[in-house]
Amino acid sequence: MKILLLGAHGQVGFELARSLAPLGELHAGTRDGKHLSNPVRCIVADLANPETLGNALHAVAPDIVVNAAAYTAVDRAEDEENLADRINHHALTVLGAWAKRTQALIVHYSTDYVFDGCGTRPYREDDATAPLGVYGRSKLAGENALRESGCDHLVFRTAWVYAARGRNFLRTMLRLGAERDQLRVVNDQCGAPTSARLIADATAQALARDVRTNGTYHLCASGECTWYEFARAIFLRAAAAGIIQREPQVVPVTTADYPTKAQRPAYSVLDTAKFRDAFGLHLPHWEHGLDAVIGELATMRAGG
Repeated sequence: MKILLLGAHGQVGFELARSLAPLGELHAGTRDGKHLSNPVRCIVADLANPETLGNALHAVAPDIVVNAAAYTAVDRAEDEENLADRINHHALTVLGAWAKRTQALIVHYSTDYVFDGCGTRPYREDDATAPLGVYGRSKLAGENALRESGCDHLVFRTAWVYAARGRNFLRTMLRLGAERDQLRVVNDQCGAPTSARLIADATAQALARDVRTNGTYHLCASGECTWYEFARAIFLRAAAAGIIQREPQVVPVTTADYPTKAQRPAYSVLDTAKFRDAFGLHLPHWEHGLDAVIGELATMRAGG
C-alpha cells in the first residue's frame, strides 16, 4: 500500500510520519520536498500551488492520501482569505477529483471551528455548522469539496491541537511562562486539548483496521477544560518535570478582556462516540496526552 502524507513538516504531520510508516510505502509531501526524517521518501507538494499537488499525486500514485497540510493562522486568515481558501478548500477539490478517478482514499483533518460554539453539549458530526470566521469557513468548504467529489474519504475533525514541536498553545505558554511572573489566560472558552501524537496514532490504527466507512468523524481527546485550566495543568506538570524553574501566576480572564481579530467558538467540545464505535478505539482523557507530551519535552531537554 502506497501512502502519500501531505503536510509532513507540521506538528501532526511529524507524528503521522512515524505512525503511518509501518502500514506501507510512505511518501512525504512538503513545500520544499525535504523531510526531517531521512528514511522517508519526500516530494514537493504545496497545497497553495495546485500544479505541484497534481505532479505529486501523479508521481506517487498513492492508494491513500493523508492530508495534514492546512492554513491554520486563525487571525491572519481574516486578512488572507484567498490564501486560506486556496489551501483549505480548493486543494481539496483537486484531491477529491483525483481520488475519484483513481479510487484512492483521502484522509483529511478538519476543525472544531466549523461550529459557532453556542452549544451546551459536545457537538456531534451531524450538528449544524456555522463557522465564525475565514479559517472555519475555509475548512468547512474543504470538507464539502471532498464530499461533493464522490471520492472515498475520511474527514477527522479535531480541536486544540498541540505537540512537543511546532507552534501551539503549550509551547507558547512554556515560552511566556519562562519570561513572565504572571500570565492572563482566557477562562470562558471550552474545548478538549488534543495531542498530535493521539491524532496520528488513532489515524494509523483506524487505517490498519481497513474500515472503509466514508464520512466525517470527531477525533480528539476525551474530557474538557478551558484555556486557563489547560495552562494551569501545563505549568504544574512542567515545573514538576524540571522544564521550568517555577510556575508563573495564571490569571483567568474573559474573551472580552483578550480581543482577537477572529472570533473563537466559546464551546467547541466534540462528541467522539461515532469514531469510537466505528473503529473500536479508545480516546484517552486530555490530561493523559498532556502527561505524555510533557514527558517527551523533558526527555528532549535532557538530551535523550
